[in-house]
Formats: sequence, structure tokens, C-alpha cells
Amino acid sequence: MFIKELQMPFSAQKTAPAVTFRSGDIVLYRDPEMFWTGKPAHTFVCKVTYAWMSGTCDLRALASGRVISHAQPDYMRLLPPLDAMRDIDTASLHVDGAADAMTAAAMAWLAQQHATANAEPQLPAPRD
Repeated sequence: MFIKELQMPFSAQKTAPAVTFRSGDIVLYRDPEMFWTGKPAHTFVCKVTYAWMSGTCDLRALASGRVISHAQPDYMRLLPPLDAMRDIDTASLHVDGAADAMTAAAMAWLAQQHATANAEPQLPAPRD
């Protein structure tokens, strides 16, 4: 009786698509050393301050201001504006209680747009 071995490739497969990060991108970063040593607060939102030709990036944590030099892209995920603005884009404004499902930021943005759109146009004060 012959046992056929299953041939499975022994190569790590990436779960995230390859992304080229640019300066100004907002990303979610997981500090690998903190993560693998079980330390808390290992994942946080950052802004890309510089994208190196090697593919690494310099980051600045938005909440703390912490600077991360040459962060590996395998530990970064792009946070697209579409996701941040989804509650505004998908909110139904014609249903009772629709505003209850929106975030405070979405409500503030809508209030600002309403105030701007419904204000009388103002001319600059005349110069003497």
C-alpha cells in the first residue's frame, strides 16, 4: 500500500493585497514587537509621513504623535476615505431616527454643509 503525500507549498501567503503607500495616507499600523510580546496598544492609526523607495514608510501616530521609522508594509493597512465617510454616504435622511444612526462627526459635517448652503452670500466690507 502506497501513501501518497499531499504536496503543499511551504510558502507564506499574503492575506492583504499589495498596496503602495504614499505620503499623507492614513493607515492602521500594528507594531510587530509589541504584538508578538503581548503588550497592549500594539495597533493604532497613523499617517504616512514619508514613503521610501524600498517600500517601507515613516509614520506618525495620530493620537500620540509617536514616530515610527521604516515601518514594514506587511504591518500596515490602508484606511480608505470611503470607509470613514460611509455613514454619511449611506445615511437615509428621509426616515425618522436616521440621525440617531450617524456618528457625531457625520452630523457635524451635515450641519456645516446645511449652514453654508443656506446662508446669504456675504460681500466683503467696503474699503475706505
